[in-house]
Order: sequence, then structure tokens, then C-alpha cells
Amino acid sequence: MTVLRVAAGAYPIDFLDGWAAFEAKLDRWVADAARQGARLLVFPEYAALELISLLPAELHHDIHGMRPALQALLPEFLAVHARLARQYDVAIVAGSVPVDAGDGTFVNRAYVFGPDGGYSHQDKLLMTRFEDEEWGIAPGRGVRVFELPLVDGERVKFGVAICYDSEFPGLARALAEGGAEVLIVPSFTGARAGYTRVRVGSMARALENQLYAVHAPLIADAPWTYAVEDAVGQTGVYAPADNGLPDDGVVAQGEWNAPGWLVTDLDLRLTREVRRDGHVLNWRDRHAAQNRPTPAEHVPLGSAVHA
Repeated sequence: MTVLRVAAGAYPIDFLDGWAAFEAKLDRWVADAARQGARLLVFPEYAALELISLLPAELHHDIHGMRPALQALLPEFLAVHARLARQYDVAIVAGSVPVDAGDGTFVNRAYVFGPDGGYSHQDKLLMTRFEDEEWGIAPGRGVRVFELPLVDGERVKFGVAICYDSEFPGLARALAEGGAEVLIVPSFTGARAGYTRVRVGSMARALENQLYAVHAPLIADAPWTYAVEDAVGQTGVYAPADNGLPDDGVVAQGEWNAPGWLVTDLDLRLTREVRRDGHVLNWRDRHAAQNRPTPAEHVPLGSAVHA
């Protein structure tokens, strides 16, 4: 039986009084999800920005100044996630963080840790206006598919589409073509409209590719930093509405703006069977949907033309 238990985090931003407070908070969160049997833990986009509270006060509202300053905390950030992944034998999609790309630019990077503490990453590919116009965050390049061993010897592949990336069919399609059966969507949205865009995008990607989508939103009321001053949302797990799966496409959902884990079992037999023999076969028909349309013709109505 191929079942992946995931924990999607509605993670709240706190003002930390030191590195030990961050490490203790992260330990509590990971331990809680592990106790519930989760194998894959998902933290939201920009969850790591609560580390801004550890920077000098003059940087708390200085977007461009905080980016290089955060790099000094990155080695310990990576080390604590690797330790917790090993300690609790879980995979972790860490809260994303601006990372110096080495060419004078910064990318929005989500590190992905395996149960052995090894890690890779996925960078966000498409920037929202605030990231592009205010923060100066550069787009990453390429997508990666991560393979996670399950406790029963099975393996599952997943990909990460960070927030705005989930709103574009081609990115999730590339991950699904690479073998991903689960789409991980960490998000940071400052208003319900933004959250809705990501939610609808996640549900659409689940429908198109006949896979699961796991949405983990940031929660924040942090007037002490302009970076993540406000953030809203609710956790959700989505699937194609077809045989054996919920009629509304919602497998599980948390409460609005309620911090905590949403722990859910993803039965991959169901999505595999839907791809093979569902009421509709979106995955099978993806090439026809792409290749059959021709450039749109312009047809003026009222011209008495019959065709």
C-alpha cells in the first residue's frame, strides 16, 4: 500500500529573542508532526524570515539590507533542519529564504531535506510584483523532482511549486512529467485574494495532472518587519475530483488563520487509478489538449457569414 502521510504547516511568524528560541520552536514543530506519523513536513514560503528578528533593529524594515545579513544565519539554519530530519526520520521542506545566488542576485529558495539529513533545494521561478519590484528577488532556474523512501519500502516522488509558481500550468506539468505524484505548494500571501489565487492554482494543477497538491501557508501579524508584516491562509490538501476521491477536490483543510499542522494520508493508489481509468483522463489527454488548438481565429459576429 503506497500511502504518504504529509504534514502541511500553517506556520506563525514570531519575534525571537535568540537563535535558541528558533531552534526550540522548530524542534517542537517537527516533533509534533513526527509524533503524528508524518513522513513529509511542509513549511510555508518565507517562514524563515522570522529570523529577521535576530538581526539589528535597523534592518527589520530594510528589505535590501536584510538579504545579505540573513546569509550569516544560513549555515546554522541548514544544520538544524538536517539534524531534525535525521533525529525524527522525516523529510522536510523548509520555510524558504532569500539566498545569495553567487552572481550578485538573491533567489527565493526552499531547501528540501531527506531523512538522512542530506538536502537539495527548489528555487521559485516566477516572481510576484513585490518580489520583483521591491525586494529585488531574481527568478531561479529549473525544477527538481525529489524521491522519498516510505517506511514500507515504496518510494514517492514530489515537486515543489512555491506560491506564485503554482498559478502556472507549465511548471507543475514539468514536475509531473518528471514523475512527481505530489505537488508541494508553500505560500506567503498578505490577503485572502492572494491566498485564493494560490488555492485555486493548486486545485487546478491537481486536476490537470491528476495528482495531490499540498498547500502550506504562512501566518503572520508582525508589524515589527515590513517583510512579512501580514500573512493569511489555511492549510489544504487537494486532489482531482474523481473515483474514490472527494467530490469537491478537497481531501483535507485546516481552519482559517489557525496555526498548526494539517496531517493527512495521501493514498497514491487512488490518483494512479484515476490516471488509468477515471471518469476523465486529464493526464492521458494532456498532449491532445496542447497540440489540437490552432491559433485563434477572429470571427466578427453580425456579418451574416455562415461557417
